[in-house]
Amino acid sequence: MKSKFLALVASLVLIHSFSAQAQVSASTEKRVVSSAVPFLTFSPDSRGAALGDAGVASTPDANSMYWNTAKLPFLDRSLGSSVSYTPWLRDLVDDMGLLHASIFKKVARDQVLGLSMTYFNQGNIEFTNSFGENVGTFQSRDFNIAAGYSRKLNRDIAMGLNLKYIHSNLIGSQVINNVASKPANTVAGDISFYYTQDSPTIRNREKGPAFSAGAVIQNLGGKVNYGRDRYFLPTNLKLGGNLNYKIDNYNQFNFLVDVNKLLVPTPPLRDNNGNIIKGKNPAELGSIQAIFSSFSDAPDGFKEELREFTGSLGVEYWYNNVFAVRTGYFMQSSYKGGDKYVTAGLGLRLKNSYGIDFAYLIPVSQGNALANTWRISLIFDMQSKKVADPSEEPAE
Repeated sequence: MKSKFLALVASLVLIHSFSAQAQVSASTEKRVVSSAVPFLTFSPDSRGAALGDAGVASTPDANSMYWNTAKLPFLDRSLGSSVSYTPWLRDLVDDMGLLHASIFKKVARDQVLGLSMTYFNQGNIEFTNSFGENVGTFQSRDFNIAAGYSRKLNRDIAMGLNLKYIHSNLIGSQVINNVASKPANTVAGDISFYYTQDSPTIRNREKGPAFSAGAVIQNLGGKVNYGRDRYFLPTNLKLGGNLNYKIDNYNQFNFLVDVNKLLVPTPPLRDNNGNIIKGKNPAELGSIQAIFSSFSDAPDGFKEELREFTGSLGVEYWYNNVFAVRTGYFMQSSYKGGDKYVTAGLGLRLKNSYGIDFAYLIPVSQGNALANTWRISLIFDMQSKKVADPSEEPAE
């Protein structure tokens, strides 16, 4: 049996990252770095998506477990959650969607526990036999569940750790070319750091700037196996900065910049017979070895390594911490996928406990499969009472 969409699924989800789907040829100069389960790199919430996929050093919120778990101890709420939904590839199909939910709980003034879940519905696949007759359907789906812990190392610096279980079921247990497929399962982890000026005078300033920075390595783990070959997880390095500027007690801006690099092998240069003539064979590399070699394995050297970094720029305006306007820009080298798009979004907070965020994506070039992607997120601060901070108590 074979699937009408097997080639799409195999290239889109199993072997390539989503950027590879942008129809960039794998010529000598255009080598797209790819991995399995690319949904782990999709921005799940509306705020981060509206900021051009920047969020490593943004001000903390209920979705910080995805962007940077180390931000959670700096929240002034002791309990909160968020739910987000994105119809995926809505210009191409109508049965794909990304659902994300997260919750956090402060267990001490400087320690936080978090839990999140991401579910990626890739729609129904129709299977046919060699005569083109329908022999059944299957709903392709991936999900991951993550548990996180973060704590402050001092007043301004925090560290976070996530442990996640990943399940990917692309085509069930179908037999393709005499090879039985199977769902893939694995575990992975994230490690993150966050710095912000957290003194009371900075937090409660009437106006002026404050700076934050963050670093995250996501999806550290072994390869996944769908029945025959093994594929790398989308291990990636994220670095980000945020300049918060208060104009007065009612108006403030956040200016964000993120850079990201997939820590997976660059495809080698091959001759017409498939023999490697430059670069490394990814199949011969282990997960940890691939992380370190990913900074020096590009066949065209340092110039190509630089092209494997993506950039995100975001600007966020808040009025009275109630209403937000956001915009951003995501850029990727045309040699490595060529995704470039502008993002925009709005945010609203009600009664200091509930919120809604919306994001919309506008591709720079025509034919981008992400065109007209929108996201919506609901925010719930279920326990709005601030956790006591001795540094804010008046001296006797």
